[in-house]
Amino acid sequence: MLSGIVLSAILLAQEPTVELPRELARVLTDYETAWVARDAKALAGLFAEDGYVLPGGRPPVKGRAAIERYYQGHGGPLSLRAIAYAMEGRVGYILGGYTSEKGQEDDGKFTLTLRKDAEGKWWIVSDMDNSNRRWQ
Repeated sequence: MLSGIVLSAILLAQEPTVELPRELARVLTDYETAWVARDAKALAGLFAEDGYVLPGGRPPVKGRAAIERYYQGHGGPLSLRAIAYAMEGRVGYILGGYTSEKGQEDDGKFTLTLRKDAEGKWWIVSDMDNSNRRWQ
């Protein structure tokens, strides 16, 4: 009983999920799909040609080819949710949380900065995430 109360309190302490417009929701669902499939090529294909991954404790990874190499061997269960977003002209962002199973407490948080091309498709310009676990 107590563990259920503690879990409920933690989940209530998280930022609420916000609904994204369809064109931004596509970015998150495509990211989840590629990550779960461990498909580095598809994942890198979500990034602008000059996009970045900003991994913790490592230098930035720039460009689709480098991003694809970086993501080789990465992937697995993933559920993303948005807690904030904005779009203004050709730029936007999504802030959110991630976990391995939908409905669970967030394992970490992320920020995606986005750019829209002439055809109206949103591309990831930068992807940065970090864990919610405290350093010991």
